[in-house]
Amino acid sequence: MIKKFTALAVAAALTAFGATAAQAQDTKVTVAISGWTGFAPLTLAKEAGLFKKHGLDVTIKKIPQKDRHLAIASGDVQCAATTVETWIVWNANGVETTQIFQLDKSFGADGMVVKPGITKISDLKGKTVAASAPGTAPYFALAWMLKKNGLTIKDVSVVNLEPQAAANAIVAGTSGIDAAMTYEPYLSAVRAKPEAGKIIATTLDYPMVMDTFGCTPKFLADNPKAAKALADGYFDAVAMIKAEPKKSFEIMGADVKQTAEAFEKSQAYLRWQDRAANEKFFAGEHAAFSKEAADLLLEAGIIRKIPDLSKLADTRFLK
Repeated sequence: MIKKFTALAVAAALTAFGATAAQAQDTKVTVAISGWTGFAPLTLAKEAGLFKKHGLDVTIKKIPQKDRHLAIASGDVQCAATTVETWIVWNANGVETTQIFQLDKSFGADGMVVKPGITKISDLKGKTVAASAPGTAPYFALAWMLKKNGLTIKDVSVVNLEPQAAANAIVAGTSGIDAAMTYEPYLSAVRAKPEAGKIIATTLDYPMVMDTFGCTPKFLADNPKAAKALADGYFDAVAMIKAEPKKSFEIMGADVKQTAEAFEKSQAYLRWQDRAANEKFFAGEHAAFSKEAADLLLEAGIIRKIPDLSKLADTRFLK
């Protein structure tokens, strides 16, 4: 009996040690994102154990885009998700970061909403537009759309509101705000209340919102296997969405307080990018867009100098 007990105790101890050893092998990484629908596969990869399967212990922090680079600079986070042009801004301001895979492309998930009476973007001259701070995707989208319609940022008055608050301002009919830049899931709040305002332009009209995932050069140099695991975990999540859509939408929707059904509607306005799409994107489109975006950022006064664009992406981890 004593021998049996001892054997069981030893077995239990070995099992516990094995579990501890396995846990010790998991590389810790903290990632900064927002509630943007396009980032949701990262949440799915964490909650469904896909990052864990690849040996990662991932912590996800919700940090507004305007503050995300500060979290990276402080060392509080090692990696982040944001739009392609934002990496240009961060690097131009001395926050060195490198993109390693593409997350999504917006197909109507980002847009400009306006109050009744405004029929075209050129009508916004002299008007007030709610948008996030300079250096964020909504602000860049505003500058991009204005330029394509013969205007500049200087032709409008910008009130800095985050995407959810910006959409709410239009829905509520807030005095003094004529238009707003927002994205899903908040764009759908305006879709649901057409009497308050309308969507005048989206990324279907202006395809310029593309999100990527990146990390600090130090993290990539010190943890190449973890960087590969982050990419693999994301691609596994994209595959899971296709294989188990209902379960995936439930997990991703819960993170932004949406039902699976509501989340499914939000994600219809974007396309998550799988491994093949990533390889195609980084083969040429990424560099071409980065050049055009950098020129606009310089023109709009968001950056003072264009950083070395050739150092903004590292495609080693896509294979």
